[in-house]
Amino acid sequence: MRGEGRRAKGEEMTVETKKLTKYYWMGKEKVAALDAVDLKVEEGGFISVVGPSGSGKSTLLTVIGCLDAPTKGEVYLNGTRVDYSDKKSLVLLRRKFLGFVFQTFNLIPAMNAVENVEYPMYFNKELKTKSERRAHARKLLAMVGLEKRLEHLPSELSGGEQQRIAIARALANDPKLILADEPTGNLDSGTGKSILDLLKRLNEEDGKNIVMVTHDLESAKRMGRVIRIMDGRIQ
Repeated sequence: MRGEGRRAKGEEMTVETKKLTKYYWMGKEKVAALDAVDLKVEEGGFISVVGPSGSGKSTLLTVIGCLDAPTKGEVYLNGTRVDYSDKKSLVLLRRKFLGFVFQTFNLIPAMNAVENVEYPMYFNKELKTKSERRAHARKLLAMVGLEKRLEHLPSELSGGEQQRIAIARALANDPKLILADEPTGNLDSGTGKSILDLLKRLNEEDGKNIVMVTHDLESAKRMGRVIRIMDGRIQ
């Protein structure tokens, strides 16, 4: 970790939802995946969203992450309302401010560890040369303890190692908010704990805001504030 503490003033990141609602249709039946959800993540916050399968927790993450639009309601990032009709703006938000970690890793099989981490940097205008991107990718992999696995393909790595690569990739463009959807869901308990410890350090030492979805209440309690969701509603 950088050990530089919280972000400098002017780099803060807050998240707020107001009456956030998302409907899906199952045949002729309208299902509320999210039902008037009000949520606020303060600067430097770590929130775990806990609930059973189908409760709406992953939908909440995809809407906050600008991957899906709400049916009704609003999302504010740093006090600015997200305009879901402006596709170009959504792409820029995802590239610049958001980092995603998924349960299934979503690594590119034909790319080795350092190439997977480097890939999002091609859209970062601040890292103009291949040598700059490669150096930054190496630094991130060292940060997550994989400096000796740079040239390994995903198929040559354990689940825990693949998830560490995914976290390093999520950090590629220095996002202000990390959205983690069941990041330990495919891992054994010991490996899962190490991933949670890594996310906790990113929050406490690097000042990353984190919203994590999980079904594991005990793990969530270790991380900070816990939000329970059931049938699309915050309990």
